[in-house]
Amino acid sequence: MVYLRLLLTVVGCSLLLGCNHSSGGGKKYRIVVIPKGTSHQFWKSVHAGALKAAEELGDVEIIWKGPLKENDTSGQIEVVKDFVTKKVDGICLAPNHSEALIDAVQEANAAGIPVVVFDSGLGEGGKIVSYVATDNFKGGALAARRMAEVLGGKGDVILLRYRAGSESTEQREEGFLETLRDEFPDINILSSDQYAEESASTAMRAASDLLTQYGDEVDGMFAVCEPNCNGTLEALIQSGKAGKVKFIAFDPSDALINGMKEKQGHVHGIVLQDPVHMGYTAVKTLVASLQGKQVEPRIATGEYVATPENMSTEQYDRLLNPILAD
Repeated sequence: MVYLRLLLTVVGCSLLLGCNHSSGGGKKYRIVVIPKGTSHQFWKSVHAGALKAAEELGDVEIIWKGPLKENDTSGQIEVVKDFVTKKVDGICLAPNHSEALIDAVQEANAAGIPVVVFDSGLGEGGKIVSYVATDNFKGGALAARRMAEVLGGKGDVILLRYRAGSESTEQREEGFLETLRDEFPDINILSSDQYAEESASTAMRAASDLLTQYGDEVDGMFAVCEPNCNGTLEALIQSGKAGKVKFIAFDPSDALINGMKEKQGHVHGIVLQDPVHMGYTAVKTLVASLQGKQVEPRIATGEYVATPENMSTEQYDRLLNPILAD
């Protein structure tokens, strides 16, 4: 099954970008790919996609380096600056803070090193070749519509935010809230100002506090990224509210997938990205730019909603269980 998923991913990406088998001209490009963090499944799938692109291109070396935790902004800045000093040929960067990474990108600009930003956007000031990412606002809107579907269009819900400055999750949060306000006036937002921060344990504490505060008022919850969702699911289970409170997640994990398989329905939908395609496309786009080719300034990599009804289909099985780098 793993081989089949890999084959499908490669074929799909090849149709979109074309699969060159050499980067051309005999030059060996050294590309550093810098994720927000390295501990979550999502980033391991991004890494797998980056390695696949390098394998197809031929004369490309992928250097994978990032902070362990997604809240280590200073650590990520140091990684960028270190590889500017080492004069790599290009940088693929997922900024864990939209403003704090601007200066580091400007240093890369000054050194003549092109930067592709992926997953999460960068504020104004740094020059980038392209932004390769999910349409996160649309992902949040999809979560809102799934929530409305499972609630029958009415109820009281909680949004658990991630962390300030994370552009991708901020877009998901705003997409969720705006869609509920505009399309579902009978759904009331009980809370939308609490942050889970970077780990499942901090998310569990934040979600538990909210469930205690609002008690039986809560009909639904939306959490916006993998660690945030894992902690929220655990809080729902420990409080005895799993299955009673409708839960929409963003990004898969083994716990969330199992929660969607539960007979009682602990998870009612998971908004999915395509991290393998994201890593693959970021590297392909950067190398194309290095070769003097014109590339699109914004490349969307897709967003989907897995449900208990569709999760076993070929498309959604691939997205729920993406390949991982070793």
